[in-house]
Amino acid sequence: MHYRNVLFDLDGTLTDPREGITRSVQYALAQLGIDEPDLQALEHFIGPPLLHCFMHSYAFDEATAWQAVRHYRERFAEVGLYENRVFDGVDPLLTALAAQGRTLYIATSKPTLFAVQIAEHFGFARHFRAIHGSELDGTRTDKAELIGHLLHVEGLHAASTLMIGDRKHDLIGARRNGLDAAAVGYGFGSAAELQAEAPTYHFATLDELHHAFAA
Repeated sequence: MHYRNVLFDLDGTLTDPREGITRSVQYALAQLGIDEPDLQALEHFIGPPLLHCFMHSYAFDEATAWQAVRHYRERFAEVGLYENRVFDGVDPLLTALAAQGRTLYIATSKPTLFAVQIAEHFGFARHFRAIHGSELDGTRTDKAELIGHLLHVEGLHAASTLMIGDRKHDLIGARRNGLDAAAVGYGFGSAAELQAEAPTYHFATLDELHHAFAA
């Protein structure tokens, strides 16, 4: 593939954050008097902006949803961000892309503060020119806004930049900024969700993604 610049989503694309996110959502709900024993039922929180997910999933008004976000961050900042694992094959992929002369970036709706801590703790920050996320006040949680900001700040051209992600928000954000997008099927978006957004590429596994860049 010809792309000079490659943007990676974080959760569900580079790492599996399932345990840390779902347990932190469970904790936040408990602080608001809601018991949710089934962690699997909370996996839809992985990827979308937290504020909107709390509002849509539990009919919270915005003020209550912000309370939930604050409770979530209490646990996530101390414990949850370490309840995570890098997908097998990520480091070889990133190493290969850098060796090919491509410039790599992270584009995540997760607050930059947490994204940087995760990338540094798990040892893959060195592969990236920059890590772009949202602000703690909710600024740039929208993926289209985030990608647009990244392109502007880094001076990137859409035609030479590819967005890689596992949820529809990544694909929509790429399309609205004129970028090609690669959907990956090993994360948290269903095949139907990803196919509905007509991504430029769709790779079922990380190995398929790696081979596409090697071709």
